[in-house]
Amino acid sequence: MQTISLPLLTHSFPIPLSSFSPLPSPPSPFISFPAARRSNRLRASTSESASSVAVDNADSADSTAFVVRARNRIGLLQVITRVFKVLGLTIDRATVEFHGDFFVKKFFVTDSHGNKILDSDNLDRIKRALEEAIGADGRVLVASSTANRGVVVRRPGLVEELGERRAKAERMFSLMDGFLKNDPLSLQKDILHHVEYTVARSRFSFDDFEAYQALSHSVRDRLIERWHDTHIYVKRTKSKRLYFLSLEFLMGRSLSNSVINLGIQDQYAEALSQLGFEFEVLAEQEGDAALGNGGLARLSACQMDSLATLDYPAWGYGLRYEYGLFRQVIVDGFQHEQPDYWLNFGNPWEIERIHVTYEVKFYGTVEEVDMNGERHKVWIPGETVEAVAYDNPIPGYGTRNTINLRLWAAKPSNQFDLEAYNTGDYINSVVNRQRAETISNVLYPDDRSHQGKELRLKQQYFFVSASLQDIVRRFKEEHNSFDELPDKVALHLNDTHPSLSIAEIMRILVDEEHLGWNKAWDIVCKIFSFTTHTVVAGGLEKIPVDLLGSLLPRHLQILYEINFNFMEELKKRIGLDYNRLSRMSIVEEGAVKNIRMANLAIVCSHTVNGVSKLHLDTLKTRTFKDFYELWPEKFQYKTNGVTQRRWIVVSNPSLCALISKWLGTEAWIRNADLLAGLRDHVDNTDFHQEWKMVKKVNKMRLAEYIETMSGLKVSLDAMFDVQVKRIHEYKRQLLNIFGIIHRYDCLKNMDKNDRRKVVPRVCIIGGKAAPGYEIAKKIIKLCHAVAEKINNDTDIGDLLKLVFIPDYNVSVAELVIPGADLSQHLSTAGHEASGTGSMKFLMNGCLLLATTDGSTVEIIEEIGSENLFLFGAKVHEVAELREKGSTLKIPLQFARVLRMVRDGYFGYEDYFKSLCDTVEVGNDFYLLGHDFGSYVEAQAAADKAFVEPEKWIKMSILSVAGSGIFSSDRTIQEYAERTWKIDPCRCPL
Repeated sequence: MQTISLPLLTHSFPIPLSSFSPLPSPPSPFISFPAARRSNRLRASTSESASSVAVDNADSADSTAFVVRARNRIGLLQVITRVFKVLGLTIDRATVEFHGDFFVKKFFVTDSHGNKILDSDNLDRIKRALEEAIGADGRVLVASSTANRGVVVRRPGLVEELGERRAKAERMFSLMDGFLKNDPLSLQKDILHHVEYTVARSRFSFDDFEAYQALSHSVRDRLIERWHDTHIYVKRTKSKRLYFLSLEFLMGRSLSNSVINLGIQDQYAEALSQLGFEFEVLAEQEGDAALGNGGLARLSACQMDSLATLDYPAWGYGLRYEYGLFRQVIVDGFQHEQPDYWLNFGNPWEIERIHVTYEVKFYGTVEEVDMNGERHKVWIPGETVEAVAYDNPIPGYGTRNTINLRLWAAKPSNQFDLEAYNTGDYINSVVNRQRAETISNVLYPDDRSHQGKELRLKQQYFFVSASLQDIVRRFKEEHNSFDELPDKVALHLNDTHPSLSIAEIMRILVDEEHLGWNKAWDIVCKIFSFTTHTVVAGGLEKIPVDLLGSLLPRHLQILYEINFNFMEELKKRIGLDYNRLSRMSIVEEGAVKNIRMANLAIVCSHTVNGVSKLHLDTLKTRTFKDFYELWPEKFQYKTNGVTQRRWIVVSNPSLCALISKWLGTEAWIRNADLLAGLRDHVDNTDFHQEWKMVKKVNKMRLAEYIETMSGLKVSLDAMFDVQVKRIHEYKRQLLNIFGIIHRYDCLKNMDKNDRRKVVPRVCIIGGKAAPGYEIAKKIIKLCHAVAEKINNDTDIGDLLKLVFIPDYNVSVAELVIPGADLSQHLSTAGHEASGTGSMKFLMNGCLLLATTDGSTVEIIEEIGSENLFLFGAKVHEVAELREKGSTLKIPLQFARVLRMVRDGYFGYEDYFKSLCDTVEVGNDFYLLGHDFGSYVEAQAAADKAFVEPEKWIKMSILSVAGSGIFSSDRTIQEYAERTWKIDPCRCPL
């Protein structure tokens, strides 16, 4: 017998033991997990059944010993250590003894906190994972690959199929005998392979962009492996699945996020360095995926990341916009919109599924036909287009689970081309093609015209119809009865945009599957949940009945029937209160008859979600008061969150490293609650110095970007004061600009000695105005006019600078947010449903200057009001203040600033007149004048804190320490447990 001491292994992976889920036994069918790859060791000896795993907790006082007995074979050690790594365990030491062809390996391990493992359930689960990996039960084997995962396969002796089919299967599996390796040499080979065979460039001559394309395809290969395995495993376990329906997903760049979630960033960096490239330079070659507008779209992206990381079986569905929102170009201070050709250079992260297509119908008529003695409605469409699927793998962090975001692109139906060919009308064929493809061309078409409204409705139904056909098809492959649908499918409406799903699934069940109306309605009401992101009733989506009846005649009939049944039920419960019946009706009567999409979603959904505690209060008392009184049990809230993996790990690697160092673990990347541990170091001077250095590095990055973008040099000693978000009156960028004008006016009237005491500021504003939103566009122009005046004033110098960042997007946010000292969130109280921008700044140690609106209320609860700068009217005061109107007193400073703009101090006197009119006394709906005094005081408090660096750093640390609850992981877990009723389905090793 020979004993060998193995080198110290310190693999750790941030997965708490509490997140374990039992691994199911291998199934009986021929293809076990995963089908995508098989070991070439199919003919292993049956003596493998002698393999075993034992637990010994008496051998060491500070660790748990796992004793593994198995036949020796290449790669098995890597597989075992990988098991421990994925389960979040650290191997302190290990020994091995050889007994002939067998070995006994003893691993001394601790949990992610360095503690011995005592819980019997956790010990049993670890043991079971090891047994499945090494084949201790004699039924399964481990692939010999030394890649990042072990592969479980069936033994050939259990294969029931015989003859030619079995021989072909074994041949296929023997050719696919392992996974892609992640060592630098293997990565280099893969990158060069894609340079030559995917990008079609010589491996001896290719530039940064071509290197990025090859690099991305090599990463995508690894995503696809995990992606296939995840879907096969979820299908095998028959888990209930979530389908997340959203018209927007603001994904940003994928490269850095993917390699971090895969755990191979360092390997890629080393591989590229040896080839003469820098990973960071290549990552900059990627453009943003322009699939969304603002906070709702970025929230969807964060939630997809969390769904994958937490191992939930989920699909996202959306539209593949060819041109995105728009590219914002500033010319002479004015916003101009240009198409965002984000797909011009291809998208290596998507996989076109040309075989996954569905017909989507529009227009036409509805006829009644007799079927088996019953009358059925049949929709005869006037136009048909094809929906083609594009899949985007979304990897989880610290798990092999990789879920799917399926986006639909519109293509012309073949029947158009055939008809055109038969009539010789080639031009008509081209026109039909263009008309079909327009549906998925542009994000948020301008809906001020009838054509714009029709295109918007077409987009919504196109996305809904394709998604539901796909979901129903997948369900029918595995189940025989729609009675099982509520137990296997959860459909989530992300705002009202996908609400037509309700009418569409009713049409499918009643018209195509021939279920009775009552049975279909009962099923539908059990599968939908709804999250609203709107605060005021005036902002809720409505669709004109005439438009809906023309475009979707059958759906209008279904909606009328849903509403009739609801009204009859409502009369029984509340009586003939016609005012309330009118308010709650799905059909809004009036000069223009409309379908209220929010009312439809509430009536049909089993759960209605607000996105913050304050938002839910608003829904209950104002927006949906009638519905809350009818169904109080339906209403919940889950405060929005953002993913710390994108907004710290990817965007702020310096802070990420610092947090991990002082917490002594990377486990916070999966469990953001661990960030609270930073409070233990809040008074440590060494920690303060390192924190300060991280902030300085990030400010340098931002300052370089500002200089490159605008030519303006800014001082790193200044406070970087940031407001970046969609330009809107209620978000009050105008209040910020007025505050900057006031600061400038004060500086101009100071003597030089007093100016030396002023805290220097770099004020940064960014965001897009909707193309038809004239007031928002004037706010952008005012910002540039004020910047032109201030930045060229030699009396002011570096004491005050104003910068507008054009075409603000996710990638720019990843530079701006880590470099900000102060972030402004100025919405009039009661107008922001949640606000996730504040959470991103909070996670990066930026202090907040904010009104008590949306999620800020909960941020105050977590970090204390003393660690941010609050101002402005409270929610309960706003209505009363508006009633006072012209009798409201406004500060003299506000009147002076307004007069400066109105009198043309910054030029464009006539152009800014209508902008000034919106904030005059009596017309100041968003209360800029009332809040201006307290706003200036809050700015002064921020100045005072900034000149005390230790106090500022302490507040910054406490901001990060209190940000854990605002992780989207927490949000998704609450949704999964309270709303969707889905369980984690962790893809095993």
